[in-house]
Amino acid sequence: MAVSRREAITGALAAPLLATSRQAIAQTKLKPTGQETLGPFYPVRAPTSHDTDLTHYPSRKGGRALGQVIQLTGRVLDTSGRPLPRAALTVWQANAAGRYTNPVDSNPAPLDPNFLGVVSFTVAADGSYRLRTVKPGAYPEPSGTMRTPHIHFDVVNADYRLVTQMYFPGETLNAHDILLSTLAARRRDPGASICKPTTTSEPGLLAFTFDIVMLT
Repeated sequence: MAVSRREAITGALAAPLLATSRQAIAQTKLKPTGQETLGPFYPVRAPTSHDTDLTHYPSRKGGRALGQVIQLTGRVLDTSGRPLPRAALTVWQANAAGRYTNPVDSNPAPLDPNFLGVVSFTVAADGSYRLRTVKPGAYPEPSGTMRTPHIHFDVVNADYRLVTQMYFPGETLNAHDILLSTLAARRRDPGASICKPTTTSEPGLLAFTFDIVMLT
């Protein structure tokens, strides 16, 4: 079928616009958060509380966990940037001295009787979450190096599961951490695993944000 000059011109003009549109759509795709190991200190028991404030035991009055209190917020999203409101998270970490509540942790650093150490919960309808915890301490690992401060996430949405670790900006040990320092060699973006500082009006509190992107 013959194509008129007007149709040819229109098509020629539309082609770059269509290409630009497709490129824009492609650029809006988020990179999935990288998969990591569960590690040796994955919680052996389900949390007895779903309280997202890990700095105290809800059933106990008084005591608070030692260390720098931090607020961590973020969202669980798919690669198109849409929230995943049914995502369930388990979060665990070392205390401020670098010790996990897991009984297999042989680190001689002291346990903190007021630190929960692990929590499970479901995100809000907009995919967001909010945690209050303490900044975890560094600790020695079997190869003889030190693990930089980090927090573990186990995220489940529908049939998909993501296990990852989040790191803090500006840590001296980041450059030598056995996992974080090897992300680039494993074709991952190290910057995507580091939380970002954010503002808070609460005195003495450090605030960070960390979004998690899942395949669906």
